[in-house]
Amino acid sequence: MTIKDIFESMDYGPAPESAVEALAWLADRGGIAGHFINGKWDALRDDFPSNNPATGEKLAGVTKGTAEEVAKAVAAARKAQPKWAKDGAARARVLYAIARLMQKNARLLAVMETLDNGKPIRESRDIDIPLAIRHFYHHAGFAQLMDAEMPDAEPLGVCGQIIPWNFPLLMLAWKIAPALAMGNTVVLKPAEYTSLSAMIFAEICTAAGVPPGVVNIITGDGETGAELVAADVDKIAFTGSTAVGRIIREQTAGSGKALSLELGGKSPYIVFEDADIDSAVEGLVDAIWFNSGQVCCAGSRLLVQEGIADRFYAKLRTRMDGLRIGDGLDKCIDVGAIVDPVQLAQIKAMVDANTAGETYQCAAPKTELRGCFYPPTLITGLAPSDTLMQEEIFGPVLVATTFRTPAEAIEIANNTRYGLAASVWTENINLALDIAPKLVSGIVWVNATNLMDAAAGFGGVRESGFGREGGWEGLMGYTKPKIKSGGKSAKVTAPTPFTTQDGTPADPLDRTAKLYIGGKQARPDGGYSQPVFDKSGKLLGHASIANRKDLRNAIEANAAAKGWSTSTGHLRAQILYYVGENLSARADEFATRIKQLTGGRTGSKEVDDAISWLFTWAAWADKHDGAAKGVPIRGVALAMPEPVGNIAILTDDTRPLMGLIEPLAPALAMGNRVTAVASHAFPLAATDFYQVLETSDLPAGVANILTGSHTELAPHMAAHANIDAVWSFSTADVSKVVEAKSTSNIKRTWVNHRQSRSWPSSIWRAQSTEIKTIWFPYGE
Repeated sequence: MTIKDIFESMDYGPAPESAVEALAWLADRGGIAGHFINGKWDALRDDFPSNNPATGEKLAGVTKGTAEEVAKAVAAARKAQPKWAKDGAARARVLYAIARLMQKNARLLAVMETLDNGKPIRESRDIDIPLAIRHFYHHAGFAQLMDAEMPDAEPLGVCGQIIPWNFPLLMLAWKIAPALAMGNTVVLKPAEYTSLSAMIFAEICTAAGVPPGVVNIITGDGETGAELVAADVDKIAFTGSTAVGRIIREQTAGSGKALSLELGGKSPYIVFEDADIDSAVEGLVDAIWFNSGQVCCAGSRLLVQEGIADRFYAKLRTRMDGLRIGDGLDKCIDVGAIVDPVQLAQIKAMVDANTAGETYQCAAPKTELRGCFYPPTLITGLAPSDTLMQEEIFGPVLVATTFRTPAEAIEIANNTRYGLAASVWTENINLALDIAPKLVSGIVWVNATNLMDAAAGFGGVRESGFGREGGWEGLMGYTKPKIKSGGKSAKVTAPTPFTTQDGTPADPLDRTAKLYIGGKQARPDGGYSQPVFDKSGKLLGHASIANRKDLRNAIEANAAAKGWSTSTGHLRAQILYYVGENLSARADEFATRIKQLTGGRTGSKEVDDAISWLFTWAAWADKHDGAAKGVPIRGVALAMPEPVGNIAILTDDTRPLMGLIEPLAPALAMGNRVTAVASHAFPLAATDFYQVLETSDLPAGVANILTGSHTELAPHMAAHANIDAVWSFSTADVSKVVEAKSTSNIKRTWVNHRQSRSWPSSIWRAQSTEIKTIWFPYGE
């Protein structure tokens, strides 16, 4: 090609990045990626290959970890953890050293990422590696501050971490940095396709002075990951597909292991007619063709306002034709390779099976490519219900539809089982501020896309998983409340209700307590009730026995009361104060009832505690603030707490009144709607309490109270698609079934594993809210 040809075509010549140093690094270590355990290289076997997806050439052999090798790594982590947790300042210095050494090895890490993953070197060099380094710098600060700013928190222990192949080193940093900062030790399994940068990181850990056993890396495939999930760890942190996330949730159910899941997505990219179209098109290139679309939060669903759709599609197709596809080691390449032939085949199969809409693919590269490449693809004219609009493709495929009004845009955007990210493009700040809170997603970008930072939480809702990574909220997943000196977590014992052969009524009037659903007293669908006696054998009354249909009716009432979740904190505070006042007016009556039910002498104290708790959460209702994160861009990232939604609660059945009010008050204060199942042994205090709710201005359906068997209702609660979280403080052995059945919609769970524990207000607030991060870049 002559200079004249170049000027006429304005084409780019090749600008290759040398892979010599990275390949030499591999050769010096025998060309094998294997285990790093207790500060040393362990088994190194060529069990399966790691290939360069751009060329198909073998880069290295990979060792497949066995159950014994996983156990060895976990044992090393367990042994190292107590000493590592003792000194936050020492941990900070080590994390800082890791960040500095990553900077010094940045080019080696970037080239290895591109060789192993196939992404363009520009992405590895300018995005992945700097952001990974940023995570270690940022979390070094958290380690330094932990003792002073988080005095009531302690590390979980040993964390098993499983990361995907789309961002090998960045995902490693997201997982390891916060875990180490909080005093945990880790056993990390990289993806089977992309283990090589983790090997470099292992050597960096040694050079940075990470004590042996603190960081352990086990290579292998899905079977190795399953062994890690089953191992003796205190937490599993997983990033990957929703299907695998379901399996992990089921496998860890009832184990007591903490769990965080960052799963798939089908993120909407919403363009309004007043948007800067050229900027929105350029943003869309980054949203869907960055990393060849192999991004969980990729803007893979384009929603464009009808009036500008044709013009927008025309500009987008023109921009697609200018994209350069090829080996990621060429600095001029925009779109690199798909990570593996298996993933490439899946993308092809999904697109080929589609018969709807109109498909446009950009021109193929001028030279034949040997590796796993798929052209950037646009499919317009789809309906929101079409398969490709609902299913995650995880490739460079953009699907599109149109909308007419903002309300329709929100409806289409939320019409998915996922809830990871969303982008909103408009020059109207009022519209942006209105739309962003209404989108069901963990993160929203306004006039931007794919903005990430260690200071800002990232994570999803619905089937995109639960938990956050980054920021103060991300640390919650790697800590637990510290048990106070002399205190301990004790196993709870189920209360035994009084029984009698006599059955003489304590009150000549019939007292059959109904269920409380939708602001009304309702008879149980099954028509059954249970007698309740006092200590002397007198019949206090009958309590209804709820079944799954009663539960369904309660959840429908919760859904109808969704206005509560958008009400002001001031309003919720007033109502909770009013509930507390009305309970106070009947304090003696409730104290007597509690004494009758339990035969104890603590009725007055329990009522006083309940009133105080209601006033406390009335105070919190308008004071649980968000935060503006200090992110290194011209812009602001707002961490906004939102209600979880519909929460189903199995109450602490040892405390007739406080067992109900303790979870009910914080959940309502934070804007959730609740269906609670009262104490099975002592139900009448809860059924008396709904009379207080009826006179306290609480909107109908916000709080529903059922009575009946916790064991029978628990699986239906956990499996219900319209319940967003299940809490269980029951003495019934239901924790395992709640966690296992929650996989229906990957709902959040908070269970006690039959252990009694007092939780600080920070935990109640965290469990009652989701953090949505809204990014607002600014400036010209």
